[in-house]
Amino acid sequence: MAARISACMAQPAHRSICLDTVHWSSSSASRCQFLPTYRASQFSTSLPRCYPRDRNRLRSMSAIKGSGLGPSYKLSVTLEDLPIPVDSKEISKPQPDQQHGLWGFFNKERTVLSLVETDSAHGREWSVEELRRKSWTDLHSLWWVCVMERNRLATEALTRERLKAGYGKHEASTRDKAIRRTMRAIKHTLTERWYAWEDARQLADSDPEINQSGSGPLYRPIVSNDYLEEHDAAQSNEVKA
Repeated sequence: MAARISACMAQPAHRSICLDTVHWSSSSASRCQFLPTYRASQFSTSLPRCYPRDRNRLRSMSAIKGSGLGPSYKLSVTLEDLPIPVDSKEISKPQPDQQHGLWGFFNKERTVLSLVETDSAHGREWSVEELRRKSWTDLHSLWWVCVMERNRLATEALTRERLKAGYGKHEASTRDKAIRRTMRAIKHTLTERWYAWEDARQLADSDPEINQSGSGPLYRPIVSNDYLEEHDAAQSNEVKA
């Protein structure tokens, strides 16, 4: 038994030693022979002396640093074939058209946002009584002026929201309401004219003296023979007298 204990304690350094209290028994001595073995790893705080070798031959060639390519690379374009960039001073600046239709989406100053004083400087809306005296051309022109003004206000509203300007929303809304009232009055005036034209058309359909065929005069008066005889007799009596 003493020989087994001495053999167990005489294990090499890479084997673990039984840390528990050794009991002088046959079972303890037999368990000491089946303990697991551990290998000690190397530990060092110093850096390795040699850097691992890099086998990449293109490691030092950089297009950003200007080191260029190696002699084994052949480019399909030579330096003589490269185009020469044009000097920026020689490039002509484009002249925008001052009468372009897209300028209608901007104010008179052609700025991104109008001033508060500019949007608030407007009069009242047009009334129906005033528009009844206008011609078709005037109503058509006024309608499209209102459309362009509303487009400008809508464009500035999106720009104001994108830039988070924080001003001009109330004045633009008040101006837009006046424009919409004017457009509503134009529609009312045109509706009245349409009903008047429809009544006149129905009256012309029932009138035999109105020619709606499109050929010849529009008005063809119908005169009876009795009327002509009476007219001729009256003229003869006047001549005799």
